[in-house]
Amino acid sequence: MSEGYLLGLAVVAIAVLLVLVIAFKLSAFVALLLVSIGTALAGGLALDQVIPTLTAGMAKTLGSVAIIVGLGAMMGKMIEESGGAERLAAAFTGKLGVKRVIMAVTAAAFILGIPVFFDVGFIILAPIVFGFAKVAGINPLKIGLPVGIALLAVHVAVPPHPGPVAVAATLGADLGLMTILGIGCGIPMAIVGYFVSRRMNLEKVKIGASPAAAAMRGSVEEITSRPGPGAGTVLTIILIPLGLIMAGTTGALFVAQGSLAQRALSLIGAPVFALLVGVGLAYFLIGSKEKWSLAKRSSVLDSALDTVAIIIFVTGAGGVFANVLVETGVGAALSGLLIGLGMPVLLMGYVIALALRAAQGSATVALLTTAGLMVSAVEGGGFSSMQVVLIALAIGFGGFGLSHINDSGFWIVTKYLGLSVADGLKTWTLLTTICSVVGFAAVCLCWLIA
Repeated sequence: MSEGYLLGLAVVAIAVLLVLVIAFKLSAFVALLLVSIGTALAGGLALDQVIPTLTAGMAKTLGSVAIIVGLGAMMGKMIEESGGAERLAAAFTGKLGVKRVIMAVTAAAFILGIPVFFDVGFIILAPIVFGFAKVAGINPLKIGLPVGIALLAVHVAVPPHPGPVAVAATLGADLGLMTILGIGCGIPMAIVGYFVSRRMNLEKVKIGASPAAAAMRGSVEEITSRPGPGAGTVLTIILIPLGLIMAGTTGALFVAQGSLAQRALSLIGAPVFALLVGVGLAYFLIGSKEKWSLAKRSSVLDSALDTVAIIIFVTGAGGVFANVLVETGVGAALSGLLIGLGMPVLLMGYVIALALRAAQGSATVALLTTAGLMVSAVEGGGFSSMQVVLIALAIGFGGFGLSHINDSGFWIVTKYLGLSVADGLKTWTLLTTICSVVGFAAVCLCWLIA
């Protein structure tokens, strides 16, 4: 099939999906599956490969998301049910003041996100975001959106995240220099995300049934006045899993591959293991302080899964749609078209990654594919070490923008924050795109002085 047909098919598929979800109020899960089947058939997949392609997309997405979302929700539910998030927020808000809370939480997310995957970091920090919003009496979107931007900025640009590491390996970029410049270029993105989200009219956005809506119920005074886990206990439960992930991702860089130390670090640093430790800490520490029975503790843990079931299923369906777009060749057609335009290397890396991100959803896949397409141009271009790093970062920031309905991260953010698809496109998609341009502008500025 021609490139034009495949690109037109992708545009039509996304448009139909938006009409079904926004205009006809069809369940996002059902709509994603229906459009995925139609796209697969129109894209020329064999009849006996349509359903296997759908199930493969679900499996690839939920293989990394389902356990993490489930464990993260359980840990968050224990903190929320005990009032721990409100006590932590009250302690810090009292010292920082309400006006500094959003900036402080966003800065903390940027730092904590350096060793932690985007979805894991967002899920771990979600109860804290909601606790701060409740204590400060502000819309949780005003904290949740800039926190998501800060986490995503380091996810696409800073090692040891898999996308940037793979891009650096493919292009021969220096990891140390990429880390420094990635953080330096990511900071303005987080700052812009913070200020742009403040300018959005978020008070008019309706927050639907979600962890955010559930966490905002009840009186802060009533919760904080009764005995329960203090700020230190909550920080312990949150920071130990983050510390384990940090030890695993950064420690593995300093030990021999295949050694016992490397294998041990890969275990303790795995998000699933780290979150399981967090759930165990919450079970014992919070359960003891609240004097909950064992049955009560288990009941609280199990109740968390009801809240996030829709998140898991819709995120998986987003992965189905993304996999169909990949298998029908939409991404390859788009990248082939862009390469033929003869753009400068820096701009070409950014545009291809941005286009692939929009076409198939995954930022990491967009980064890896773009790096593979660009490697010959980079190797034959006679670029300096710093310029190669900047090309790698341009690719990373291209993969940052245009997060929408075929991106599993879009569904995690919108469903956790209670956003409809339309409001998600107006807020999260817009924010990621604006900040993507800011990141690329920072790279271009560095290029001029490289």
